[in-house]
Amino acid sequence: MAQAKAELEVWASFEKELLVQESQLDAVEEIIHEEGNEESSAAHALIEESKTAVADIAKRYRQAELEHFLGGPYDRFGATLTVTAGAGGRDASDWAGLLLRMYRRYAESRGWSVAEVGRHDAPEGGIKSATIEIKGKHAYGWLKGEVGAHRLVRISPYDSNKRRHTSFANVEIVPALPELAAKQLAIKQEEVKMEVAKSSGPGGQNVNKRETAVRLTHIPTGMTVECQTERTQGANRERAMQMLAAKLAARREEERREAIARERGEHVEAAWGNQIRSYVLHPYQMVKDHRTEVEHRNPEAVLDGDLTLFIEAEIELVN
Repeated sequence: MAQAKAELEVWASFEKELLVQESQLDAVEEIIHEEGNEESSAAHALIEESKTAVADIAKRYRQAELEHFLGGPYDRFGATLTVTAGAGGRDASDWAGLLLRMYRRYAESRGWSVAEVGRHDAPEGGIKSATIEIKGKHAYGWLKGEVGAHRLVRISPYDSNKRRHTSFANVEIVPALPELAAKQLAIKQEEVKMEVAKSSGPGGQNVNKRETAVRLTHIPTGMTVECQTERTQGANRERAMQMLAAKLAARREEERREAIARERGEHVEAAWGNQIRSYVLHPYQMVKDHRTEVEHRNPEAVLDGDLTLFIEAEIELVN
């Protein structure tokens, strides 16, 4: 009830703002009538002010409209995003690093906070895998459609013969569940296998001295998570359990969406690991989403975090 009331207040506020702009345009007509001059500087200033205000209202209305679609059980939470390099050696590791940077930039452009949870650097440069936690309003809801394989086509900077290479990296996104929500999923202890190792990232004086890093495997599903950012093994295990619960929650939500699609008679294709988008830098420049058919002719801007076009189209597609 409270959420519905809040939504109604949002829509009502847009209506009030538009009424203000309507009144301002009435004032413009009065100025033109009184001065008998359609080129009146005062009228022109008011018109430009209204244009700016209406554009801002339209932008915020669009965001509110899309957020209305984000009604999944976990959409309101933050997100934990993992990028993993596919086959392809140094090119794939470099591509994984570029993707991670892209999502960082997108999150920062929305005013969300980003913190690194785990990282495995590739010996030749770039990353094997890295995990970041993104905190922000509906971060999981906005980002969950980015799950899948991302393909890069370019002239490899690591190939002395300047040949074109294709690289893949996989993106996994799960909700960043608060402790209470994670516990409610009730993972049985006997279903979890724990392994420990020395941490390889930041975490205080114990890093690389004691086995504080934790890797958990959910035996029934084979899902694994790692955490090495906390100072103690116990803290890393607790954080890893939250991450594991989030992975299970994301899978259950995907299964729920697939079941709804089947009931509607829609074709259901497994989402895990699918190639969802291609980033082509050679022989032409274009980023294309294979689900929505949306294209962007400026890959540099996309890799710098300009993902709005793709994310909004995907939200509309599934709603």
